[in-house]
This record gives sequence, C-alpha cells and structure tokens, in this order.
Amino acid sequence: MSLPALSAAGATPSPSPSSSTAPVVPTLQDAQESATNAASWVEQNWSTWLAIGLRVLLILVIAAVLRVVVRRAITKLIDRMSRTAEAVDGTALGGLLVNVERRRQRSQAIGSVLRSVASFLILGTAALMVLASFQINLAPLLASAGVAGVAIGFGARNLVTDFLSGVFMILEDQYGVGDVIDAGVASGEVIEVGLRVTKLRGDGGEIWYVRNGEVKRIGNLSQGWATAGVDVTVRASENLDRVKATLDQVAERMSKDEPWNELLWGPIEMLGLDSVLLDSMVVRLSARTMPGKALAVERELRWRVKRAFDEADIHIVGGATAPVEEQPADPTATTAPPSAYANTASPQAEATAPIPPVRPPAK
Repeated sequence: MSLPALSAAGATPSPSPSSSTAPVVPTLQDAQESATNAASWVEQNWSTWLAIGLRVLLILVIAAVLRVVVRRAITKLIDRMSRTAEAVDGTALGGLLVNVERRRQRSQAIGSVLRSVASFLILGTAALMVLASFQINLAPLLASAGVAGVAIGFGARNLVTDFLSGVFMILEDQYGVGDVIDAGVASGEVIEVGLRVTKLRGDGGEIWYVRNGEVKRIGNLSQGWATAGVDVTVRASENLDRVKATLDQVAERMSKDEPWNELLWGPIEMLGLDSVLLDSMVVRLSARTMPGKALAVERELRWRVKRAFDEADIHIVGGATAPVEEQPADPTATTAPPSAYANTASPQAEATAPIPPVRPPAK
C-alpha cells in the first residue's frame, strides 16, 4: 500500500460547521437602499396624500361655514318673529293674536327643530364625503345605518311618536302657552309646550305632564271666541213683557260698563223661552265673549239679573221644575164629622147590629 493511501485512510474527518448562523448586520449600503425606496414611494404618493388632505380640509371648512351661516339665518328669523309678536302685543290687534310668551316658545321650539335638522344634514353629508375621499365603500355602512335606524325606531317608537306629534303640533299652532285646552287625558291651562311633553295646570293647581303622542284630540277653549249662556228660571205666572224689559236693561247696562265692554264681543241676546212647564219657565241669555272669559261673564250676568229681578219684584225659582207652593193646612180637616152610628139607638146602628140566633122552643 502506498503512503498516500495510508495517509488518506488514517486521516480524521474535519469538523462540520454548526447549524446556527450569526445575525446579519445590515450594512450602510442596505440602509441607503431602504431610504432610497422609501423616498421614492413617498415621492410617488405625496401628491395623492396632499390631494386627499386638501379635499378633507375643504369639506370640513365648507361644512363648518355652511352650518354657522344656516344656524345664524334661522336665529335671525326666529328673532324677527319674536319682535313682531312684541310689537303687536299691547295694541288693538293684540287681543286677536297669540300672546308674547306663547309666540316666543313656539318660535324657539321651531328654531330648535330647524337648527337640529340643519346640523344633522350638513354634518352627516360632510362625514360621508370625507369617508368617500379615503375610497371607503359606503354601501355596507349605509346598510348598517339603515338596519340600526329600523331597530332604534322599533325600540323607541313611543319616543319617535311623541317627537313627531310635538313637531306637527307646533308647526300647526294647535295650542300654546296660556291656552285652556281639553286633551282628553287631562285638561287645564298650558304652561309649557315641548316637543315630547306638554305641561298643563289643572283647575286644582296640579300640573299634568301629557305626552304629545298620547293626545288623540284637542279641544282649544282659548282660540277664536267663546259663548256665555245663562238660564233664568221664573214662575209661570210672571209677565213675560216685564221679564224681557228687565233683562234688556241688564244687558244694555252691562255692555257699557267696564271691563265687560271689552270682554263682550257681541250684544247680550235673549234667545227666548227655553222651556215652559206648568209651574215655571226658563229664559235663556247668550253672548259672544273673549276666549276664556265666558265663565266670568256668566257669573257677572247672573249677579246683575238677580239684583234687577229683586228690584222689579220678579221671583226666581230653583230648577227647571219648581216645587208647587203648598196651601196652609186646615186644622179642622183632621176632625171627623159626627156619625149616626155613634148613637146605638139610631135606626142606622140598629140596622147594622148582628141578628141574634133563633133558639127552638122548649118542650
């Protein structure tokens, strides 16, 4: 065997390198290459970013300016309505129009609704335009908003109903502060009008909170004019001409006295006999008055009629069916007249005496 073969056979194998490698340290050339790539990417997209930023900024600026302008225009409109109401109040036309407080609350409620709707529309449209500028698909967002709106509508349907009823009630001017209304569930004087709840002051001083969505019908007792009606019941034996003349004097005098000449919007008329019975008759008086003043006019008219009838010696009876005056009782009415049956010897007493039984003769 040759020497090279032996040396090759007896040589030990060299150790293999380990599986773990040392961390690669980036060189300066790699950093320069990365910076160059980033700069080139920024250089390629900076125009797009700048365009998107300017577009978003322009949308926000336009939305803010438009919102301020619209809200200020609405505020000026509401202030003009309030100034018009204040100028009219206190003049001759003031009694024919709503009072200042009612007009002010109504204008404030309408202004609040208009400002809220304007802000919602402007800001909502601006938000959608900003999202569209970032190339975001708005279809899923709008679909989700629609589903959420339907869910909220079903969950808060009473609140939505109250709000919508309040909006239409204010826009249609169905009633206002100072009006006396009959809302079905409650009645009284309106002290505050809101979009969701209306506050009423009852006859006993209590405050009723009525939800606008629960009101199905409204009876406004303070709009237009009211009617004062008084029924006077006199005896059927009274002279009708004298009764009519007395009532005409009362009506003429009351129409000239203050403050009833302002509360009465028409002459006091005697409509005639409302009913005629055997012992009484009812005379009806009627007059058109200022809204809400019918009860005061009726009380004053009754007062004056009673005093005039007392002076004219005309008797007023109570109720539609006056009781019949009873005649004084005769003291001898309870005394029985003398009877022929009191004397046992009289023929009448003997005729009514029982017949004695007949006995047979003794043998």
